[in-house]
Amino acid sequence: MYKRVLVPLDGSPVAEAIVPFLLEIAGPLDMEVVLLRVLQPLPAATTEVTSAVSLASVELLETDAHEYLMPVAAELQGRGVKVETLVRRGDPAREIVHAAKEAGVDLIAMTTHGRTGFGRLLFGSVAEAVLREAEIPLFLMRQTEAQVRARITGTRAR
Repeated sequence: MYKRVLVPLDGSPVAEAIVPFLLEIAGPLDMEVVLLRVLQPLPAATTEVTSAVSLASVELLETDAHEYLMPVAAELQGRGVKVETLVRRGDPAREIVHAAKEAGVDLIAMTTHGRTGFGRLLFGSVAEAVLREAEIPLFLMRQTEAQVRARITGTRAR
């Protein structure tokens, strides 16, 4: 049985849709949850053009990422779930896989945005890349923005 799960969150309501599911299973299964936020580095061209990206701004981004994870962690802890938070920088898929190894988790649980066609081509799929690279089981929950909006407003997704 799974005892420790990594949950990557990208700051979107779609990614956060995994949290209610975790609340249902983590407590009863006595699972520990590791929340992860990966900060993507700015493209090299951006850093060459402007020197505004400084160590202070990177530290500010990391602080913001930790502050973003805090209420999610508090919600889980309020339900008796042991929670750890991590912030990493780099390619999201690669950092998710590396964080899973380093944190000693036995499951990765995340949502997939459900993009198809041009959107998938343009944005790629972090979930698909994690699926290809991870050496541990991956639980994927497909969530679209429409489904998340419908859940929040109590209407039906189309």
